Amino acid sequence: MGMGGGGGTGKAVSDINVTPLIDVLLVLLIIFMVIVPVTPKGLDTLIPQPPKNPQQEVVNDRTIVVQILANGKGEPSYKINEDAFPKSQIESKLAEIFATRQEKVMFVQGGADLDFGKVAEVIDMGHQAEVDNIGLITPRIAAGQ
Repeated sequence: MGMGGGGGTGKAVSDINVTPLIDVLLVLLIIFMVIVPVTPKGLDTLIPQPPKNPQQEVVNDRTIVVQILANGKGEPSYKINEDAFPKSQIESKLAEIFATRQEKVMFVQGGADLDFGKVAEVIDMGHQAEVDNIGLITPRIAAGQ
């Protein structure tokens, strides 16, 4: 009752040799572990921070906020820091504002009942005016939560 040497009877072995398959599997596992990033990267966002002292209102001319307000007539109205502008002049005004600035940050605030396509158009206008960082002001952020 000894162990067989594997070649004594002259018959073909019908078992699969899995050792090379395991080697290939381990190499593929290592390759996929290296390729797949460990942490997913999302969008970089900027959120305007509320003032530290709510009684003291400080007017900051460095902050640019573009508001898109629904006026019920179909086409929304646009404001840059509370100054009304027609849609055709927004891109040129943003380019004028950010031409001399080192810090190119702007925020976009859209009305709650607006289509996001109007907000996306203003974001695209900001990119055309070479604004580096564009943040969105949501109703929750505007309420200070």
